[in-house]
Amino acid sequence: QVQLVESGGGLVQAGGSLKLSCAASGLTFSRYHMGWFRQSPGKERDIVAAINWSGGSTYYVDSVKGRFTISRDNAKDTVYLHMDNLKPEDTAVYYCAARFYSGRYISDAFDYWGQGTQVTVSS
Repeated sequence: QVQLVESGGGLVQAGGSLKLSCAASGLTFSRYHMGWFRQSPGKERDIVAAINWSGGSTYYVDSVKGRFTISRDNAKDTVYLHMDNLKPEDTAVYYCAARFYSGRYISDAFDYWGQGTQVTVSS
């Protein structure tokens, strides 16, 4: 049974930082691309960042470039999202997701999803 468990969300003031973690189990982590998505009330769930199976390639949506960093530790079966200079518009539920590495790592079609962690940025 595949499980993705996010942690690290919370309430932070604008300009602050948070580091999200997503611990994976039940799959061969190094054979999966990983992504972080977010969804705010009334909006669709959108990709924020993605990293390929080896960690050698990353993708960021324009709105977070230069502020967010995605990374992974295949020895710990964990993917991270380090978020700096947070803005109120970053407020959302953040989800991690896994996609088997035979496909492209930049995609909306991920195979497994976590339950999400709330990030709230106050102004």
